[in-house]
Amino acid sequence: MPNDFPMNDPRSIWKNQTTEAFKMSANDLRRKAQQREKKSRFEAIYSIIIGIILFVFFAWTLVRTHEVVPRIGFGLMSLWSINLAYQRSKRLWRTRPAPDETLNATLQSYRRDLEKGRDYAQHVWRKAGLSLLFLGLAMALLPPLIESLGTPRLLLDFVPLFGLLALWCAIFFPLMKRNRRKLQQEIEALGVFESESRS
Repeated sequence: MPNDFPMNDPRSIWKNQTTEAFKMSANDLRRKAQQREKKSRFEAIYSIIIGIILFVFFAWTLVRTHEVVPRIGFGLMSLWSINLAYQRSKRLWRTRPAPDETLNATLQSYRRDLEKGRDYAQHVWRKAGLSLLFLGLAMALLPPLIESLGTPRLLLDFVPLFGLLALWCAIFFPLMKRNRRKLQQEIEALGVFESESRS
């Protein structure tokens, strides 16, 4: 029967298709490594600025809060924000690759950078210290939430905050997943380039 032939099965066609060889010159690799370095530095500077702004806001709120549990919560969020700025600032202290370094050194440096980005995106909950942020947020919001249970109209004050938090989670985590997938594809392409350059 004609339907029994493997070429009629879309999955077998997709699996058996010929792939084009990965083509990249040494200059392309250096250019991509420099672009990745610039992007990483921009992201680090952006995260440092955001971390400092959040630290000032949470510390200012901490000073103005009188209840113990919310004070602890704002203290934890202050620690998280300054830790975010510190962790991202370590990225700026790395030495930049020299423009005349060997192809192998550029390749290894670029691979390390991609792997660090992938690992950060994969373990963002732990590496970004998000548990500390959410614990602090819960402690800061718990007492006002308990007080507002008696008057449901006051619960409406929390709707914008929880809406923003849900929107942030809906954007942030899929973005990290997509970023991790892209970085993994680039690491695999780099492996192909490495094996082709050896042969």
